[in-house]
Amino acid sequence: MKSPILLNGKAISEQIRNRISQELKKMDPTGSSPPTLATILVGNNPASETYVNMKVKACASVGMLSKYVRLPEETTTEQLLNEIHLLNQDPKVHGILLQHPVPHQIDERLCFDSILPEKDVDGVTTTSFGRLAMGKEAFFPCTPYGMILLLQEFGISIAGKHAVVVGRSPILGKPMAIMLTNLDATVTLCHSKTQNLPELIAQADIVVGAVGKPEFIKASWIKEGAVLLDAGYNAGNVGDIEISIAKEKASYFTPVPGGVGPMTIAVLLLQTLYSYQSKFSPVLTSH
Repeated sequence: MKSPILLNGKAISEQIRNRISQELKKMDPTGSSPPTLATILVGNNPASETYVNMKVKACASVGMLSKYVRLPEETTTEQLLNEIHLLNQDPKVHGILLQHPVPHQIDERLCFDSILPEKDVDGVTTTSFGRLAMGKEAFFPCTPYGMILLLQEFGISIAGKHAVVVGRSPILGKPMAIMLTNLDATVTLCHSKTQNLPELIAQADIVVGAVGKPEFIKASWIKEGAVLLDAGYNAGNVGDIEISIAKEKASYFTPVPGGVGPMTIAVLLLQTLYSYQSKFSPVLTSH
């Protein structure tokens, strides 16, 4: 068997960022009216603050502006909805990102769904999910779309392959399963109630770890030549797949960190660019 190929998300994300930067220079040579991504952070979650700061820096790196809306821990659902409404109405704001999680007193789903679909560059609304499921243009959840772009950038065939997705969250596992289905893979979506998980994974040409449990997917379950996409990031810099051993059996694999994470932010910037251009991400199809 050939040596496994590392799916270097950091390198591919840099290429995407460079393309975004070049496109913006063509559209707005003077830099007088760049796209703006608004990020809302509610409360004092240190991990969320780190993520938001990364996104602010990423915007600046490609020539986009950031609007950082910081709200106190005790913010109510109504107050947050009002902030989102103001951003929806602001013609200078092209994308809106509500940082997850929000404090417990807030109806997070209601707030997500109040974001206009044309500004939902994080792909979190039920409208965006429905459009994805129906094979329409939409803004897609950033992490699964980042994994799809990674497969496409490396020329990895998806059509006709058996993909096993472990994890069914509405912004990761479920949309990844739909995207792979739209690209003509045969998909098995697994979760905490799935029986015979090792046997199912042993059949997979593509394995997606999206369960949020460190090294939950064991190397012994992986078949020779499988493509391994690990969307997990757990304490100790480990993902959801036992990648240190499993990579030896793989044809392609994503490292943790440096695989899926950088692609997530690159997609956020890409979809903000699309919003600025008054369009959605293109329909996913293998035809």
